[in-house]
Amino acid sequence: MRREEFYREARDDLDGPLNGLSVLDVTKVWSGPLATSLLADMGADVLRVELPYGRDGEVPPEIPGTGLSWFRETVNRNKRSVGLDLRQPAGREAFLGLVRDADLVVENYRPGTLDGWGVGYADCRRVRPDVVFVSITGWGQFGPDVDRPAYDPVVQAASGWMALNGDPAGGPVRAPTFLADELAGLHAAVGALAALAHRDRTGEGQHLDVAMLDSLLASSCGLLTLAATGAPPARWGNETDFAVPSNVYSCRGGEVYLSVALDKHWRALAETIGRPELARAPGYGRGAQRRRNRAEVDALVAEWCRSRTVDEVMAAFRAANLVAERVRTLAEVAADPQVSARDMLQPTVLHNGTVAPLTGPAVKFSRTPTRIRRGAPAAGADSRDVLADTAPEPDGR
Repeated sequence: MRREEFYREARDDLDGPLNGLSVLDVTKVWSGPLATSLLADMGADVLRVELPYGRDGEVPPEIPGTGLSWFRETVNRNKRSVGLDLRQPAGREAFLGLVRDADLVVENYRPGTLDGWGVGYADCRRVRPDVVFVSITGWGQFGPDVDRPAYDPVVQAASGWMALNGDPAGGPVRAPTFLADELAGLHAAVGALAALAHRDRTGEGQHLDVAMLDSLLASSCGLLTLAATGAPPARWGNETDFAVPSNVYSCRGGEVYLSVALDKHWRALAETIGRPELARAPGYGRGAQRRRNRAEVDALVAEWCRSRTVDEVMAAFRAANLVAERVRTLAEVAADPQVSARDMLQPTVLHNGTVAPLTGPAVKFSRTPTRIRRGAPAAGADSRDVLADTAPEPDGR
């Protein structure tokens, strides 16, 4: 399918499928801003409430040539910003005034924080009975661990995920991305849309409780079930327990990842590496046999790859329709024509006039296309316009 064909019925009069949805973003760091950035990308009007202390999201390094933090710019694009001190009566009243016209409130403070400021779910519900209120925390709103602080790698450690990651001969390794935050943000956005659909049918709002721990466990491919029933999974590194060969193989000038999950792919691989007699041979022809013969199978593939260049290996694997890819750096990925064709890097004018290629939305909508419409706002940049009719005067910028 060509790009033009996919978008042939696209509308240009809407910002996305959530055009008209009003969201109040009372979030910090990554999980909460990530959830609301997904909604903003899909066209929602997301108003970020910036507390007038601290410099949330201004985490190094800066995007070269901009003077601005990659952290803040990535998850606060397509939003507006208002400065309010929710700890003060004037800020609290101004915020609750905004809640009256909001469909959704998203926050990720420790349980009880917003309640203590007088802007928690019960307070918001009094002024907007059908409000959908999403809380993202490390451990949830109830349970024995609710008062514990949480950062992403801490949750990775507590969830068992970190113990599964890394080389079998080494120690636990954290994910290089904010995996618990990202998954919590995704679950929060999906949950919010489900709650809004329920409200459309029934008129009922509700409180959503999203824990980073739960989000990691829910996205663990069912491994928690195995652990709970007496079959705890092992650490496999680049291999898998069910497909052999599956590994990173060194070539001249780089590495390739190959995964052979089907017997027909093994037969194609045996031909490719010049060992056709192994296609159906005892110990090799069936997946269960290859799993028992893991070391020998892996060594065969490794030896064949070692004497060839990455390009030669990939050309041979692709000709055989095998599932394999070169192991690339993110810099190489950024220059990939496929990434460009998918609009995954979108040149965006930032609030200080500089331009940066921000990572674009993942989901493509044929009728209501999404895009990065604006860079992250300066903190409090929209306070005057948003609060023009709000009394008393807001605290903050």
